[in-house]
Amino acid sequence: MGMRRRLFTLALLLAAVGALTGLARAEVVQSGDLRVAFHAGFSPQALPRERPAPIAVEVEGRISTTDGSHPPPLDALRIELSSAGRIDARGLPRCRAALIQSTSSAAALARCRGALVGRGTFVAQLAAAGQILVPGQALVFNGTVGGRPGMLVHIYLSRPVRLTLVVPIRIGPGEGGFGTVLTARVPELAGGSASITKLRLRIARRYTAGGERRSYLSAACAAPAGFPGAVFPFARGTFSFAGGRTVHSVLTRSCTVRAG
Repeated sequence: MGMRRRLFTLALLLAAVGALTGLARAEVVQSGDLRVAFHAGFSPQALPRERPAPIAVEVEGRISTTDGSHPPPLDALRIELSSAGRIDARGLPRCRAALIQSTSSAAALARCRGALVGRGTFVAQLAAAGQILVPGQALVFNGTVGGRPGMLVHIYLSRPVRLTLVVPIRIGPGEGGFGTVLTARVPELAGGSASITKLRLRIARRYTAGGERRSYLSAACAAPAGFPGAVFPFARGTFSFAGGRTVHSVLTRSCTVRAG
């Protein structure tokens, strides 16, 4: 191996270490007094070079203000994911939004368990209750949104009042280095008097359909031939809020090539 090749490989490995360390940190962006921390990652990081293998994706967003005031409600979001990954829901049952509206987490699971592709947690800030923070559960189901493939995020809060929010997420093709785009309009929570300040989701599902083992999410490590890994833009997030403010964030991640 020549000196230039060794230096390039060393630089690649150092960048990979830096990106892996960054998995524990969120990208923080700010617009005026509004602050958004966005984190996304996947596991495992060791993947085949050519053949997609099953992965799990974790996404987390935190919304706050620098002066402690009530943050504006999230109005819309757009998350673009790397073209190295794919979503495959062939043969997986689909849930309908009407089935899980105004239901608890337990009731939503009872009606759409076969379509479950993810779980998570969230925190809502209730302005009408003295700015208190209350936690809740989140479930993600495979579904159809506007006649196209999509996800349904079911958010349930049991105290101090019972609240349910179903967020339909469209899945569409991306462009450039981003192969998949997730878009959603976020319905009002508690008539606009509550704001989601934290949402964390882990999406992963392996299942059998047509006699074949499949994975809802899969990816390959698209490293150049002869190199042990790659650093790439993994996710780009756009968050739009009531009142017209929008913030953007791009996350860079890395993968290593494994045999098989």
